[in-house]
Amino acid sequence: MSKKKKSSPKIESLRGVASLEEASIWLAERGIEDIECIVPDLAGVARGKMMPTEKFFSGPVMTMPASIFAQTISGDYPPDDERFQHNATDGDLFFRADYSTLTRVPWETDPTAQLIHDAYTREGIPVETAPRNVLKRVLQLYEDEGWEPLVAPEMEFYLVRPNTDPDYPLEPPTGRSGRPEVGRQSYSISALNEFDDLIDDIYDLSSAQGLEIDTLIHEEGAAQMEINLRHGNPLVLADQVFLFKRTIREAALRHDMYATFMAKPMSNQPGSSMHIHQSVIDRETGANLFSREDGEPSAEFLSFIAGHQAYLPAVTCILAPYVNSYRRFSRDTTAPVNVYWGYDNRTVGLRVPNSKPSARRLENRVPSSDANPYLAIAASLACGYLGIKQNLTPDEPRNGYSSDKMHALPRALLDAVALFGECDELIDVFGEKFVATYRAIKQEEFETFMAVISPWEREYLLLNV
Repeated sequence: MSKKKKSSPKIESLRGVASLEEASIWLAERGIEDIECIVPDLAGVARGKMMPTEKFFSGPVMTMPASIFAQTISGDYPPDDERFQHNATDGDLFFRADYSTLTRVPWETDPTAQLIHDAYTREGIPVETAPRNVLKRVLQLYEDEGWEPLVAPEMEFYLVRPNTDPDYPLEPPTGRSGRPEVGRQSYSISALNEFDDLIDDIYDLSSAQGLEIDTLIHEEGAAQMEINLRHGNPLVLADQVFLFKRTIREAALRHDMYATFMAKPMSNQPGSSMHIHQSVIDRETGANLFSREDGEPSAEFLSFIAGHQAYLPAVTCILAPYVNSYRRFSRDTTAPVNVYWGYDNRTVGLRVPNSKPSARRLENRVPSSDANPYLAIAASLACGYLGIKQNLTPDEPRNGYSSDKMHALPRALLDAVALFGECDELIDVFGEKFVATYRAIKQEEFETFMAVISPWEREYLLLNV
């Protein structure tokens, strides 16, 4: 009598499996026909290949040219430079799947999954310029100390009317009332209800991917929204922000709108940020490193703050990565214009929210929503790490209004890039190749920007100079 073949256990998870074998089961159970094998580049753009499921399991490791990590946002490349070239022939890099990121692509017509990959050289060495590897490098510094950082990002974005001609300014879309927003409606439920169908789609598409939204609110700007994510592992949260951006854009397109994460998409509206809440846990005790046993702030917490004050100017080019990003840093707005800190003070760059000692954290309000989440989280955690390791001391907390006090943060991209490239401590953290590559890309993007004549120049210079 023949024995019955054991059936494989059903995998219920909406997001992530532990191995190639489990991935095979997961994909088969859901009838997945295609897989998007994706990699976030330095701009946070999803690069990769789409392949049939059977090819994914039968083919060799995925490869792509090394130049994908040296590409500007406009698709150009910096001039050749031996400091940042991956290899002289632009040969292949090798990409390995991180099966914990496996999830559906719910907006595709055919059953499709997506899977984030990590980049390696032919010899199996992690590629220094791949954003996920950059974040892992910083997290390893914490692990070596017996610490575990936790983060909770907050993402702001605008909904706008479709804009197919870049010469025309962006405008708010029309909601269910048939009228676009004109005034500012911070925290307004009725303004949020204008886009109920779209918001339902965002929740549904997110849920189908196992992405959990903590809260969604209407922000200060016209048709400006904010999504808050629950705190957790920095790499996991960076993956979620990366996938949320894709999801929100897709949901908006379903409703004949664009969702934009530009830092300053409209001149008469507030900018969009990506605030990052950060805390650090002692791995051995599970206690919050930022609080003493008596509940008061620890020396490590104050040094973590001081590290941000000391090094944020030098990583601003990562937290505000484009020319447009610096339009957000305007005096007397809700955007931060300094590296001061304070308790529950939203007019400084570094805010300590009200919390219990076990949840004590620092909110970095400097990053803009256009930042690559992997790099922004890595940069912010690097500042705090250096502060603790160097036993830095912060200045006194600011108690009053401080949005009129511009201090320390660079106001232009090239200035910010220069600070980054001159900081030896950050070069040690990020690696010389990453710093040189990032600097070259940003300098090339600036040259591309300078080739465009703006309406301001035509308005004020054409007949007056």
